[in-house]
Amino acid sequence: MNRFPYIPAIMALSLISMMSNCHAQALEPRAYSNAPVGMNFLLVGYQGSKGALLFDPAVPITDANADIDMGLLGYLHTLNVAGKSAKAGVLLPYASLSADGYVNGDFRTRETDGAADPSLYFSINFYGAPALSLKEFKDYRQDTIIGFTFKLTAPLGAYDSDKFINIGTNRWSFAPELGISHALGNWTLEASTAAIFYTDNNNFDNGKTREQETIYSTQLHVTYSFAHDIWAAVSATYYTGGRSTIEGITNNDLQKNWRTGFTLALPVNRYNSIKLFGSSGVSTRTGNNYDALGIAWQYRWGGGI
Repeated sequence: MNRFPYIPAIMALSLISMMSNCHAQALEPRAYSNAPVGMNFLLVGYQGSKGALLFDPAVPITDANADIDMGLLGYLHTLNVAGKSAKAGVLLPYASLSADGYVNGDFRTRETDGAADPSLYFSINFYGAPALSLKEFKDYRQDTIIGFTFKLTAPLGAYDSDKFINIGTNRWSFAPELGISHALGNWTLEASTAAIFYTDNNNFDNGKTREQETIYSTQLHVTYSFAHDIWAAVSATYYTGGRSTIEGITNNDLQKNWRTGFTLALPVNRYNSIKLFGSSGVSTRTGNNYDALGIAWQYRWGGGI
């Protein structure tokens, strides 16, 4: 009897985790900062991720690696909700993935590209960040902000049930998050905690059912604001959970992973800015240990700017 009936699937799950972490576990400083009502932000970016896929020692998969090139297109609009500042946005990623590794000594590869699962999100700052016009915002000074974010990821990415490795995940995910931001002069300290819930993928590996437990995460950010609206942040995140089950068989893939990162924002003019960002794994139990670098251009308009 084969002790490892889902070995190719396990390798695929680690890649799914890597795709999810590139997106869902992205480090996001200043997520709860205030902004004038009625503004629009268009973002176009690129992120390259490369790293190893790590498995339980009992699983005969070795030297597994993956490269992911991801293009990002996003839109954000600031709102007034019952006198509180709020934001609504959408993120549309497109990815190219290349992976390889040894399974029981056999070398296997997979290359694919296509649209990844898009995300919609809504956030509201219910303390410390009132909804303000651009004129009113000029006199605003941040103290403590507490807010809530809800992210919804839809199963619209490229997916082929005949393949173990896909860009899309063929499942929904829901992520409520609570965050706090406190300003101390030019410094801003931020923390957030979130839970990511997943629906089942009922068409994994030609009709099998794949389930995944909730992933819990915490993020910490320290941001410094320079002159001329330049700012830089260092960040860390810890996430745990996410054990998966295929056809009732539970995998030993509980995640307990640390990552660190940086962000640098450089305004070009009143309407345009560039953001540089990167992250790296510090400690990885199972799943992935990747490094990521990216760049994004942001254009803003509206709100009386």
